[in-house]
Amino acid sequence: MKKSVLLACAAALLFAGTLVSAHAADQVMPTVGQPAPTFTLPSQDGSQIALDSFKGKWVVLYFYPKDMTPGCTVEAHNFQRDLAKYEAVNAAIVGVSVDTPDSHKQFCTKEGLTFRLLADPDHKVVDQYGSLGHYGEMTIAQRNTFLINPDGKIVKVWTKVDPRVHSDEVLAAISEMKK
Repeated sequence: MKKSVLLACAAALLFAGTLVSAHAADQVMPTVGQPAPTFTLPSQDGSQIALDSFKGKWVVLYFYPKDMTPGCTVEAHNFQRDLAKYEAVNAAIVGVSVDTPDSHKQFCTKEGLTFRLLADPDHKVVDQYGSLGHYGEMTIAQRNTFLINPDGKIVKVWTKVDPRVHSDEVLAAISEMKK
């Protein structure tokens, strides 16, 4: 009896370890050279936006923690400020957070944002891109950016970006890669 209880406990521990490892494996960040993981998420206007709809364009896929917070507002304002520069190099800006479409709509209205913000409250895409984070009790997206080329491959990854200078960094990277 004791032996079967011990075996059952050992099996449970192994299974639990497998679950933890499987979840950790889900949190692996895609790397340069890989095809960008595809997805479809709702935007601030409620429409479903698929990554595939940007084929043939550069995509700046940026993950950010929370609508209407200081750093996220600065980062979004800088992308908005530079939007014409992105459009001139055939690039689209797409922001993703775990906020809802309604929160994104309020954020865009309040801050005058015209590019797409996608809602991932179920954390599927944030997790797929290895960008799920925690701040105290809150689950948030970590401030990471993936530059995806017109063929759908990841060509640059930034982690823990500085929102004050990030748009400039991304534009410089696109300019360098287009040479």
